[in-house]
Amino acid sequence: MKKFKVNKDLCIGCGACAAICPEVFDIDEDGLAKTIKEENITEEEAAEATDALEGCPTSAISDED
Repeated sequence: MKKFKVNKDLCIGCGACAAICPEVFDIDEDGLAKTIKEENITEEEAAEATDALEGCPTSAISDED
């Protein structure tokens, strides 16, 4: 299953990822996105997280198998 990561150097904290997939992404105390679920991601969550990755305005989200 894919793992999703946020590059905090690229993140602007727009919150789109957390809005699209709140099961996998959240906003941290610095106002930047973070991954909150890295294991046991369901297929539906992976699809939503991929949507968040594709919609990120700064390409701060990456995935790996």
